[in-house]
Amino acid sequence: MDNNTGANDDSRPRKVYDEDQMDVEIPQTAHQISKDSWFQAGFVLTTGINSAYVLGYSGTIMVPLGWIFGIVGLIIATAISLYANTLIAKLHEFGGRRHIRYRDLAGYIYGRKAYSLTWALQYVNLFMINTGYIILAGSALKAVYVLFRDDHIMKLPYFIAIAGFVCALFAICIPHLSALRFWLGLSTFFSLVYIIIAFVLSLQDGIKAPARDYSIPGTATSKIFTTIGAAANLVFAFNTGMLPEIQATVRKPVVDNMLKALYFQFTAGVLPMYAVTFVGYWAYGSSTSSYLLNNVTGAVWVKAMANIAAFLQTVIALHIFASPMYEYLDTKFGIKGSALSARNLSFRITVRGGYLAINTLVAALLPFLGDFMSLTGAISTFPLTFILANHMYLVAKKTKLTSLQKLWHWLNVCFFGCMSIAAAIAALRLIAVDSKTYHVFADL
Repeated sequence: MDNNTGANDDSRPRKVYDEDQMDVEIPQTAHQISKDSWFQAGFVLTTGINSAYVLGYSGTIMVPLGWIFGIVGLIIATAISLYANTLIAKLHEFGGRRHIRYRDLAGYIYGRKAYSLTWALQYVNLFMINTGYIILAGSALKAVYVLFRDDHIMKLPYFIAIAGFVCALFAICIPHLSALRFWLGLSTFFSLVYIIIAFVLSLQDGIKAPARDYSIPGTATSKIFTTIGAAANLVFAFNTGMLPEIQATVRKPVVDNMLKALYFQFTAGVLPMYAVTFVGYWAYGSSTSSYLLNNVTGAVWVKAMANIAAFLQTVIALHIFASPMYEYLDTKFGIKGSALSARNLSFRITVRGGYLAINTLVAALLPFLGDFMSLTGAISTFPLTFILANHMYLVAKKTKLTSLQKLWHWLNVCFFGCMSIAAAIAALRLIAVDSKTYHVFADL
């Protein structure tokens, strides 16, 4: 709908909010910026979209929606997510300066209150994503254990604790987002391992299996709530909630390079996710679980390799989504210079280790993976990626948009606002239902 690129339209330095509002002090970053190619940024984005979460989409998206609405929903979610992310990317240099954090951009456009609110939403979003990643990593480790020793001695909370410890070690060793260069290649390799194995084993099972039941399970009331929850999972699948932070690492021209990275993410990057999601649902129908590797049959060593790859990729992916918190803490406490200096190393051990210890505790307490996806999509991914993106673009470009374009953005704001409220209610209901079924530190 919009013809403005937004890259250099507003070169004069100005703030959009009223002058009587309090200025937001924007700190410099202790992390590396403007060093990475668009291709590396594209792999960062693709790492997130093809993380081990993709092994759950057959069960958490396709089962509640069915074939028609599942396929159409994924395609629409892809298109609207690309559109919303391009809006944010085009505002990266708004006002003649780079906005390297999501909250910096919101604060520049709206003022201090929006700065704080955006930071709170983003913190919740990333904290819950990281918690979900630790649950995923622990579940993958448990799946390996069960393949060889199904004696119920080791419970899921134990594996979650192990996963949290490994994630903390990785966080201590990798100082900032740009330092993931080599690890992004490994992440892509691990993603291909578990996606290809899940795809092939599901395909084999589907060919050999009798006719499957593809009806949407549940009562009429529960179908409504699960459908809304699946819509939240759709937007969760495609969005990071930290696009400006990733764009900050990109070399100039930052807007053009980030758009290339986004086009890569939403074309080549989504194909593996589509493939494993659709084949998994085709093979198992409405009985597809929220972790596809629990459904597949095949050689034990093959399934073990897929689960180990899922665990290792999750450790790398978590570091991406935790990096805004690491950047905030490193900048606040002036952690610069050599990553191996005694002060910097001890800081990362204490602070990052403590942060991930909290994540791990929450993950072990409430290991309901589908609930995390739904609630995260509802209370933070919807507002950050769709509501805020459209409204920020509307405010920033209001003198350059036609009446039709303004109406389009307002429709987006209102529609996704309603979706966010409905999805939050559905996710809370899901948590309440699961709380009756499972206890804290449950061994799922």
